[in-house]
Amino acid sequence: MRLMGINFEISVVADDEIWANERINSAFGEIARIEKLLTGTDPQSAASRINQYAGIEPVKVDQEVYNLIDRSWKIAELTHGSFDITYGSASANYRDIILQPAQTSVFLKEKGMKIDLAGVSTGYIADRVKYFLQMQGVGSGVINVSGNLLTWGNQPDNQPWTVSTAAPSLSYGPIANLNISNMAIITSGSNGYFNTRTGMAVSNIKSVSILSPSAELAVAMGTPVMTMGVRLGLNLINRLNQIACIIINHRKKTYTSKNLNYR
Repeated sequence: MRLMGINFEISVVADDEIWANERINSAFGEIARIEKLLTGTDPQSAASRINQYAGIEPVKVDQEVYNLIDRSWKIAELTHGSFDITYGSASANYRDIILQPAQTSVFLKEKGMKIDLAGVSTGYIADRVKYFLQMQGVGSGVINVSGNLLTWGNQPDNQPWTVSTAAPSLSYGPIANLNISNMAIITSGSNGYFNTRTGMAVSNIKSVSILSPSAELAVAMGTPVMTMGVRLGLNLINRLNQIACIIINHRKKTYTSKNLNYR
């Protein structure tokens, strides 16, 4: 199914096909519900209302939306702004998002400033759908979001979910076989990140795969690692718990974080 302009595929392990399809259909309903909250194209969505009142007044939002923006702010702080959900104003950045927890309100300080939750919403939706299905008794499954995966439980033969990672071009085969049961794996590819002022490349990373139990965190960390480059990107991931990465540079050399288990 295509929602928010993105392809979502859901697979569950079950003995009863009818029961499984009912669970999957209800999960797509959950995706549609979240889309209405986070999309920037619906003028009534929380994100659109926050943007509409930028520089004017705080906007009260659902606790779910508030928590997502709060986590996004913390990831921006962790990555020194390499991850940032704000745009639309040259001087504005994530520090201009004013969060008021008692009121569950969000205020953008600069008029014309906007937030875009697309960079984190696909991961959040995957995490939410996994939880939604688990609460309905689905013990194993896979959520595929345009090739990025989140799994839980085991395959029908009771073996772990595994994946082979490769460079985006697939020109030189698999590089690693990974156990991704109860994990998300998110892969980003690029021809290089450039400084818009000088035109000089600031990163020589060709692709990065992030693994984490949280798809939301994995999605959010892809761009920061890409923009930081190999050394700083690995240093960031190595300082964090429950997250790992595989990086391939433009010379096809592979780097892995210290806590990655693969063969």
